[in-house]
Amino acid sequence: MSSSTNSPPFGGIDRPTPETLTVSQLNRQVRGLLESSFDFVWVEGEISNFAAPSSGHWYFSLKDTTAQVRCAMFRNRNQRVRFRPKNGDHIRLRCRVSLYEGRGEFQLIGEHMEPAGAGALQAAFEELKARLLAEGLFAPERKQPLPEHIHHLGVVTSPTGAAIHDILTVLQRRWPAMQVYILPVAVQGEAAAGEIAAAIARANRLSASGEVPLDALIVGRGGGSLEDLWAFNEEVVARAIVASDLPVVSAVGHEVDFTIADMAADIRAATPSAAAELVSPNREEWLARLAQLEARLKRAMERRLAEARNQLEHLRRRLRHPGQQLREQAQRLDDLEQRLVRAQHNQLQRRRSELALLESRLLARSPLPRVRQLQQDVSSLEQRLNRAMQRKLEQARTRLAQLAQLLDSVSPLATLDRGYAVLTTTDGEVVRDARKVKSGQKLQARLARGRLDLTVDEVSDAEEGDEDQQTGK
Repeated sequence: MSSSTNSPPFGGIDRPTPETLTVSQLNRQVRGLLESSFDFVWVEGEISNFAAPSSGHWYFSLKDTTAQVRCAMFRNRNQRVRFRPKNGDHIRLRCRVSLYEGRGEFQLIGEHMEPAGAGALQAAFEELKARLLAEGLFAPERKQPLPEHIHHLGVVTSPTGAAIHDILTVLQRRWPAMQVYILPVAVQGEAAAGEIAAAIARANRLSASGEVPLDALIVGRGGGSLEDLWAFNEEVVARAIVASDLPVVSAVGHEVDFTIADMAADIRAATPSAAAELVSPNREEWLARLAQLEARLKRAMERRLAEARNQLEHLRRRLRHPGQQLREQAQRLDDLEQRLVRAQHNQLQRRRSELALLESRLLARSPLPRVRQLQQDVSSLEQRLNRAMQRKLEQARTRLAQLAQLLDSVSPLATLDRGYAVLTTTDGEVVRDARKVKSGQKLQARLARGRLDLTVDEVSDAEEGDEDQQTGK
């Protein structure tokens, strides 16, 4: 079997052709991979091949006994370094891992540089900072505000250092009247931390006893390396600041320096001079404010005086002799009296007119004529009623007489007058049939005049003839 010249390579498997990169593309991808894979790292080594061109950037190598790496530190970062590095210096570099695409060189981009010996101090600083932070020594709610007016200021620092000179210079310029009490201490060396803590405690005792009535404290020194400033990173100093009843302003080093004392203090100042400005009012501002207040006071006084003069002139024009005022008041009283009399007379006239009008209206609406008319109507109706009643009575009498005659004509009493009698039982039932009467039964006989009580001796049947009679007694 022969193979075709167009068959795919690698045993007949068709694989895609890999992407071809340019050198720039490869370097860019490698750089992105390095920068995304590494966070900031600390690298320690010895400087060699150090170069500082006119651009202000630094270029050097870091090496140890077996390897080296290229490094770059740009101007905006190396300006914060407090020393000038040179070949042979052993340093610690905080940096990003990157690649210089132009030459494809692996390099470190420096962010911070310090002498290698500072590494242990930095670790101790971070450990103490974390521990005191956990205890709440740096909590904002614990910190005291500065008094509004500071008259007596305590300064814990070296009496011969640049810090006290800067503080006194600023205070003399801004507020010369402030009383400054210097508590001299060592600010560098093994004994410095203990002296600083003791001076803070002593300042509080002097203030509490009234011997030196301090209002606030400045604790600080001038700039230096991490080792120079280490006394202000000691725990004993931080705890002394926290325990202080006096407000404490920390003023250690330059603006970029940051110590444990700064975090424990009530207020942190960037420099000793800044601390002096914080605790003192600006004399020029106060003088300008006093001048403004003086001008305002002067204008207010002039305005009040002018108003008083106007008021006095007005009163002077209105002021008259008491006799003249009495005469005017007497004349006014007479006038008022006459007006009162006229008003009373007019009021009486109006009342009389109103009364007459009301009288005429009342008479016009009086019910008396109507009452009289109604009385006449009642009398006439009464007469008519009497005549009508008489006629009715006469008619009733005549009718009654007629009915009496008719009644008499049909009344059983007329029959009784002819000799007849009405028999009734003791219950008042009229006896009409002899068969309903029993022998010995009691009966009553009503006559035209009187009544008879009878007893039946014998009952005869009515069919036997009219001669059969009932007898009784």
